[in-house]
Amino acid sequence: MGGAATTTHKEVVIPEFKQIMGHPAPLWMLFMTEFWERFAFYGIRWALVLYIVAQFYDGAAIGQADANLTYGSYLALVYAGAVFGGYVADRVIGYQRSILIGAVFMAAGLFAITIPDPDVFKLGLATIIVGNGLFKPNISTMVGKLYALNDTRRDSGFTIFYMGINAGAFVAPILTQILAQKIFNTGDTPAYKVVFFAAGVGMLISLVWFYIGRSALKSIGAPVEGGESRGRAIMVAIGALVVIPLVYFLLKLGAETLQVILTVLFLALATMLLIEGVREGKVARDKTIAMMIIFAFNVLFWMFFEQAGSSFTFLAENIVNRTGALGMDVFPTAWFQSVNSIAIIVCAPLIAWVWVAMAKKNVNPSIPRKFGLGIIFNGLAFGLLMYALSYLVEPTYGKIPFWTLFAVYWIQSIGELCLSPIGLSMVTKLAPVRLVGLGMGGWFLSTGIGNNLSGIFASHVSGEAGMSVASALSGYTFGFWSLMVGGVLLFLLAPMIQKLMHGVK
Repeated sequence: MGGAATTTHKEVVIPEFKQIMGHPAPLWMLFMTEFWERFAFYGIRWALVLYIVAQFYDGAAIGQADANLTYGSYLALVYAGAVFGGYVADRVIGYQRSILIGAVFMAAGLFAITIPDPDVFKLGLATIIVGNGLFKPNISTMVGKLYALNDTRRDSGFTIFYMGINAGAFVAPILTQILAQKIFNTGDTPAYKVVFFAAGVGMLISLVWFYIGRSALKSIGAPVEGGESRGRAIMVAIGALVVIPLVYFLLKLGAETLQVILTVLFLALATMLLIEGVREGKVARDKTIAMMIIFAFNVLFWMFFEQAGSSFTFLAENIVNRTGALGMDVFPTAWFQSVNSIAIIVCAPLIAWVWVAMAKKNVNPSIPRKFGLGIIFNGLAFGLLMYALSYLVEPTYGKIPFWTLFAVYWIQSIGELCLSPIGLSMVTKLAPVRLVGLGMGGWFLSTGIGNNLSGIFASHVSGEAGMSVASALSGYTFGFWSLMVGGVLLFLLAPMIQKLMHGVK
C-alpha cells in the first residue's frame, strides 16, 4: 500500500514499496523465487525412488524397500533442517543471505545427485537438505514481513505466494518427465539424470532471480544489527559444509536408527516446552499439552499422506493401469505428482468458503476436529485403494483402474487442506510466549518424524521382493484402519483438547 511507511506493534518499520496488483512489489519477486525452488524440489520427487532402483539395483524390485527408506529419511531431514535454518536467519545473518546461501547449496546438491555413485548420491541429498533448511522456512517468513500485522492484505498475500508453491509443484513433474522420457531418453528407462540436472537449473534460476530482485526488499530480511559483515555469511557457509557430512551420516544410518534420533529430539523439545508452559501458569501449561497431543496426530497424518514419492510411485508404475488414461497412450507415472497441486488450487477456495459458511451458522469445527477430518479423509483415500486392490484388479494384467489412484490424490488433498493450513497458525497461538520458535520447531519435527515413518511404512508395502497386489493390499489396509481409528479418536478427544486450549480457535 502506498504512502508513508507503516509500523507494527513491535516498532518494526515496514518500508514503502511500489504496489503491483494491490500488493508490495517484492511479493511477486518472492513468488517467482519460490516457484523455481519448488520446481527444483518437486521436479526430482517422482524420480528419486525409481532412480535408486534403476541405478543401484539394476532395476530389481528388491531395491524398492531401500529406495522408500532413503526417500522417507530424506524428507524427514528436510523438515528437521528447517528448524536450524530459521535460527540462523533470525540470529546470525538475516533472511536474505540465508536464502542465497541455501539456494547455492541446493543447486550444488541437485547437480551432485546426477553422478551415478550411491555415496555421492546420498552426499548430494545431504547437501540439498542443508540448503533447503537455510532457504525454505526463511522465504515464507519474508512474505509476512512485507505487511504490517494488521494489514488486511496479509492473508491474500500468503494465498498468492501459496499459488507460487503449487504452480511450481504442478509444472515440475510434467516438464522433467517430458525432458527425461521424450527428449533425452535413449531406451526404456527415463534419463533420470536429466531430471536432476533440470531441477538444478531451476534452482539456479531461483538463485539468480532472488539475487537480482532482492534490492527491492530494502531492509526486509537484512542482517541483524551487528551482523552486517560478510565474515558471518562466510562462517555460515563453512558451517553448512561441516554439517553436510553429519547429514550424510544420518542418511547412511538408516531410517530405523534415524527414527530413534528424531524421537529423542522431539521428546527433549517437548520437555522444554512443557517446563516453560508450567512456568507461565496453568493456562500456558494446558495450551502446551493440547499442542503436544495434536503434534502426535500430525505424525500419524504425514506417515500415511507422504506416500506420493514412495509407495504410490511404485503402485503407479507397476499396479495401476495407465494405458489409454486421459486420452494418452500411457499416462506417465511422474504426472501423478501434479495431481495434488491441481487439487489444492481447485479445492482450497472451496474449503475456505465452507469454513466461513459454517462459522456464520456457528457450527465451524474446532481445530482438533478439523485435524480429525484431515486424518479421516486421508483414511478414506486408503479405503479406496483397499477396495480397488480387493475387487477391481484386472484378471489379465493384475492392475487396478487409473481413476482409483487419481481419486486417491484428490481425497488426500482435501484432508491436507483440513489440517495443514491451520497447523502453523495453531502453534503461534498455543506455544508458550517465550518459546514460539521452539514450538514451530516441534511442528516441523513432528512432520519430519511422520515423513520418516512414511518411508518405513512404504518399505513394508513394497515387501521383500518388490510391490505386489498382495503386499499393497496388506499395507494399505493397515493404513486405512490406523487413520480411521486415529481420526475418530481425535474427534472423541476434541472437547477435552478444546478445553485445554482455553478459547483458542
